[in-house]
Amino acid sequence: MKLTAFADERGESLVEILVSVAIMSIVLTAFLAALSTGSLSVSVVHERVTAQNLARAQLEYVKDYEPYNEVTQTTPGAYPTVTSVVPGYVITVTASPITTNLQLITVTISHHGERVFTIENYKVKR
Repeated sequence: MKLTAFADERGESLVEILVSVAIMSIVLTAFLAALSTGSLSVSVVHERVTAQNLARAQLEYVKDYEPYNEVTQTTPGAYPTVTSVVPGYVITVTASPITTNLQLITVTISHHGERVFTIENYKVKR
């Protein structure tokens, strides 16, 4: 007795192979695009978190350790620009008077010349 279970199958045609390769290339392209977008998003989030941490640390330093900067309404004061310990980030701190003993402290973080994060808080003369 001869086994003829697969006698009707002739194999795959060139068209079927090309269709399967096209489908695989579309899926691979979509996967690589998603991977690239995810990598870019992680980089942006890392930049912003670093900027937030630097800004909060600098703001606390100015509020607690820097002497009260006497400024007037006509000449808002600027604390010295700080070079960050993290390469590429620049910290700018300014003080604007609110009343005689109260200032608005603004800390701005720039990364490669582009402003990334700004935070404000008050400093009281003690």
